[in-house]
Amino acid sequence: MTSDPAPSAPTTPVPARHRDTVAVAAGRPERVVDAPLNTPVTFASTYVGRHDTGQGGLGYGRTGNPTWQALEATIGALEGGRALTFSSGMAAAQAVLELHGPGTVMVLPAHCYLGVAAAADQRAERDGWTLRRVDVADTAAVLAAADGADLVWLESPTNPMMEVADLPALGAALRGTARLVVDNTFATPLLQRPLAYGFDIVLHSATKFLAGHSDALLGALVLPSADAETLTRLVGVRSLSGSVPGTMEAYLALRGIRTLAVRLERMQHNAGILAERLQAHPAVRAVRYPGLTRDPGYATAAATMDGFGSLISVELADAATADAFVDGTSLWVFATSLGGVESSLERRRRWPGELPTVPEGLVRLSVGIEHVEDLWTDLRQALDAVV
Repeated sequence: MTSDPAPSAPTTPVPARHRDTVAVAAGRPERVVDAPLNTPVTFASTYVGRHDTGQGGLGYGRTGNPTWQALEATIGALEGGRALTFSSGMAAAQAVLELHGPGTVMVLPAHCYLGVAAAADQRAERDGWTLRRVDVADTAAVLAAADGADLVWLESPTNPMMEVADLPALGAALRGTARLVVDNTFATPLLQRPLAYGFDIVLHSATKFLAGHSDALLGALVLPSADAETLTRLVGVRSLSGSVPGTMEAYLALRGIRTLAVRLERMQHNAGILAERLQAHPAVRAVRYPGLTRDPGYATAAATMDGFGSLISVELADAATADAFVDGTSLWVFATSLGGVESSLERRRRWPGELPTVPEGLVRLSVGIEHVEDLWTDLRQALDAVV
């Protein structure tokens, strides 16, 4: 078996530009006459090599593709590091877990993505991992849990409780003590960039905000440019597991990133208005959105993030009330994913594996780009019906 090729060279540094611009300009083909403006879709399972240089450059479709590389260059430029893409967010997460062997001590959020929680539980049962679950909004508790840990895995904001971690403080305190990972799916690199705070790996379910149109399944990891060793190991995991991104999916995600800034601006605008109105409705017991001044995460988010995002969680009286509310909407889409241009919602405890600390009546809303008054009219009539 041939060895995996070395990771591609770091992205050429982009002059000091706003990240809105980077999202549009990065990962483009060389500007020569008659070159395409966009990186083409390269459908190839194998590539022409040379007998006098061994395998050649890309060699085989599982080790590289020009369309992936353009997407990786763009995500890397946005996060300030070097990116590696995978077939899904869970594939990317599993690749990080594969870097750790039996007996690993892992810190993870008390509330986090179900797939990651299940994968960690599996490693605990199979390989004797010690799991320390912690409220990521409690900085002192995270630091205490991280003492002697091998892997510290954070989400901020968390799924679905919207807790916000003080990433600058945690990065400064924990740098060099363990492998530090942040799932940045909810915030996107436009709102926070954990590598700048000393974290080792940033994870994205690119299926969501980055691709943005509910039509592509992808994941991404971003590492500091200097950490070529870990990147090489992750390339090996990706190649041997076969968890490579689809070429068309990579193209769609890259196209989606071009409009990330304008999409997110509209989504956040809508979310802020809806969160204010939702907390005033008599059917709603609580609203979790870090953009509300009364939210527990507001101060931290305002100090550490460039925006509050577009995810809102609302708590209704019970499961039956929440289900009736969800069923009563017509514009909002009942769906489990998030981050697309269309607004969607779901009761999270409908999933058997959801953590028992998530209230039965909690509904997560992913706010899209529709007109905010249409979104509110649909939510209000559904809420009015369950009061």
